[in-house]
Amino acid sequence: MELSLCSSSFEKTICPCFETLNYTGRNLLVQKPFAKVGYSTKKDSTQLSYCVAKMVNSSHLMPERLEGSYTGRKRLKEASEKLEFVRTLLIDNYDSYTYNIYQELSVINGLPPVVVRNDEWTWEELCYYLFEENAFDNIVISPGPGSPTCPSDIGICLRLLLECSDIPILGVCLGHQALGYVHGADIIHASEPVHGRLSEIEHTGGMLFHDIPSGRNSGFNVVRYHSLVIDASSLPKELIPIAWTSSTDRIYFLETRNKCDTSSDVYESQIRRQNPSESYSNDSLNGVCWPSSHFGGRESRKIIMGIMHTTRPHYGLQFHPESIATSHGRQIFKNFRDITVDHWLRLGSSSFNERKGHNEISPYRDLSRSIQLTKSAHYWSHVEKRNMIGVSHLGGCKYLKLKWRKYDGLAKQAGGARKIFCGLFGDDKAENTFWLDSSSAEKGRARFSFMGGEGGSLWKQLTFRLSDQSDKLGGYLCEDFQGFTRSIFLENGFLDFLNKELQSYQYDEEDYEGLPFDFFGGYVGYIGYGLKAECGVSSNCHKSEAPDACLFFADNLVVIDHHSDDVYILSLHDSNTNMTKWLDNTEKKLLSLKHSSTEEFKGQISKSELLSTSKECFVAEKSRDQYMRDIEKCMEFIRDGESYELCLTTQMRKRIGEINSLGLYLKLRENNPAPYSAWLNFSKDRLSICCSSPERFLRLDRNGILEAKPIKGTVARGSTYEEDEQLRLRLQYSEKDQAENLMIVDLLRNDLGRVCEPGSVHVPHLMEVESYATVHTMVSTIRGKRRSEISPVDCVRAAFPGGSMTGAPKLRSMEILDSLEKSSRGIYSGSIGFFSYNKTFDLNIVIRTVVIHEGEASIGAGGAIVALSNPGDEYEEMLLKTRAPVKAVMEFENSSE
Repeated sequence: MELSLCSSSFEKTICPCFETLNYTGRNLLVQKPFAKVGYSTKKDSTQLSYCVAKMVNSSHLMPERLEGSYTGRKRLKEASEKLEFVRTLLIDNYDSYTYNIYQELSVINGLPPVVVRNDEWTWEELCYYLFEENAFDNIVISPGPGSPTCPSDIGICLRLLLECSDIPILGVCLGHQALGYVHGADIIHASEPVHGRLSEIEHTGGMLFHDIPSGRNSGFNVVRYHSLVIDASSLPKELIPIAWTSSTDRIYFLETRNKCDTSSDVYESQIRRQNPSESYSNDSLNGVCWPSSHFGGRESRKIIMGIMHTTRPHYGLQFHPESIATSHGRQIFKNFRDITVDHWLRLGSSSFNERKGHNEISPYRDLSRSIQLTKSAHYWSHVEKRNMIGVSHLGGCKYLKLKWRKYDGLAKQAGGARKIFCGLFGDDKAENTFWLDSSSAEKGRARFSFMGGEGGSLWKQLTFRLSDQSDKLGGYLCEDFQGFTRSIFLENGFLDFLNKELQSYQYDEEDYEGLPFDFFGGYVGYIGYGLKAECGVSSNCHKSEAPDACLFFADNLVVIDHHSDDVYILSLHDSNTNMTKWLDNTEKKLLSLKHSSTEEFKGQISKSELLSTSKECFVAEKSRDQYMRDIEKCMEFIRDGESYELCLTTQMRKRIGEINSLGLYLKLRENNPAPYSAWLNFSKDRLSICCSSPERFLRLDRNGILEAKPIKGTVARGSTYEEDEQLRLRLQYSEKDQAENLMIVDLLRNDLGRVCEPGSVHVPHLMEVESYATVHTMVSTIRGKRRSEISPVDCVRAAFPGGSMTGAPKLRSMEILDSLEKSSRGIYSGSIGFFSYNKTFDLNIVIRTVVIHEGEASIGAGGAIVALSNPGDEYEEMLLKTRAPVKAVMEFENSSE
């Protein structure tokens, strides 16, 4: 049903998704709130649980309250100088792009904005900071899921737009729709959802678009994430359209990626700047008005992309200026800063100098810090408190010493990584061993492999299971240390415990000078998808059969440099011991491998160990029809504005019996080498993980640089060179895959933006195609500089689970997915890697993986569902992603016959 130009004359019988409400004597069509998942992360902990939220007809939502706003409150009367900094209140509508705006404003304003969620402050608290403390110069309302017609989606924003008439406000996407809705405009479905797609924009040339070109072929291309729009025909006289789509032509990102975010001289003649002394009125448009064809019929199909209020400094943008692919986005934020400064200059005040003075910035920063430290819903709400503790749950501070040795070129001489692992750790079914395996190191994708096993004086295993009460944070930790086991309940969860453990270690940086890698010993293992409950999601709908986290503390390890074939052996010990025995023994074994036969090494796998009790095929958790119905449900959520992208997954399972899981992993790495592969064997839990992941989740190096490498977009390899190249190019130029990738890139920029220094988050590689044994994939790279007060675990908490496995906005998408998926994802969609004692880490995304637990093999797979998805194609892509692990299992079983 196309509703993009549904006018106020339509009756309910014609547009069943609307109902009529009387506002200020006007018969206004107001969209019914959409059914949505409950949000116990919000302040009131209200559970909606798929019931339709009721409209709240409170008086502060009504347009007739405009006369009672703060318009008469003039806080500033005289001015002679401009502000040296601008203090922004950034309202977060539970979105996954808010911190991209945060990063931009931090650079442009001269100091970071204060971020509060839309239900975090009461109206009284907001008024106190705005009008008593004069703590903010302007307000930005973020994007977000849902609709401004639903109170639980928009929170305090509607009242803020009504009653803060003398404060500059910029609404983005949902904030833009809220500005229209609160003044009487209708919010309707767009003719089609537009998520992660680009449009050319035409504008009036006003202050918000100063120094920005306009119109077709101007280079002003913007990213849109929305399925709802303001109905242009319902705009009240108070609101003026200032930007709109200039055409319906599709724009591909690769055609625009080289355009910089500045205006060229060619476009200067198109740009008209408002006089700063102008009032906010129709006259400010200098005769430029909305194209009449937009109001007159459907043939134009131009959509409002920007509005402004006639008498207030309030602006709305339907598109996302903060997106990595929007051109001139930073200029828009600069222009809003200038609008803010000009606004206060125009009002004037004898106390204006106080607003720009040094004394104003300290209380603002104190407020910002106070807010961040008291937010119960934010990912890193207790960062300072945790970092000050610096002691372990199960012991005091630990002073660690590292010894290491290097053997030039030994890897190749000893027969390669496989032979080294099997020779050193492959006995006894490789119990309690790990191997972070860069089995695909070509093209610089990965360089080092790390391997080790049980036996050192500091070795221990941590096994964590979340509480059985789905709405209760915390869980049970079992610590196994040299045969001694103890269990404790972690009230604040596993990540809090891990953070304190890592903070408790003291060391000398000189110990690892000269080592070219970042893992020198520490925790290695996995954190499962269920730990999203410790990262902002209110609860888990499903309970994992496997532990939610398992890690070894590895004090002895072998490292292989695949670029130089050098081998390193490292031993970590406390300050009271001097451990060289393991180094001596391992050196002897490595040298014996060097002098052994050059024949291919198969490992210690006996015929009896290859036998499996079952040769049945994998059984899918859902039938093809069920999975495709779930895809349709995802697309319905997307059409209703509840999500931009949903990463729907499922599981395949098979009873596998007593199989040699190391042999299976060796088969998988042979068939499908990948840069972030891994082998983990937790024998006490009857758990083995055979992972051939091509995707990095997040890395923190010793220089404090965070890096994420999300994958979105996958196609099979061709059978011939010509077909293969054709498929690669088809992926590269696919609008759907570009949209998928862009949405996740913007999401990861947001996640890094929570914990990185302002202005440091950047994207050195965007939408590059990488080729592997069975598939081509579209990969991007995002980097940023970690803030010094943020711990490594806080970085993980801010970004986990990886956005490529959730969709965006992340919180609501995960709750929707929990309702659609039949069981826990478990280890799949989580992360495998290390947390080094010196506070670095490197984690993958658990995909293309066989998990063997209690005699059952499971393989998870899925894909991103977007508005452009075809259910049949999405089902086939999900099957494609299972091909390599399923083939490895079946071939390995058959090899026993």
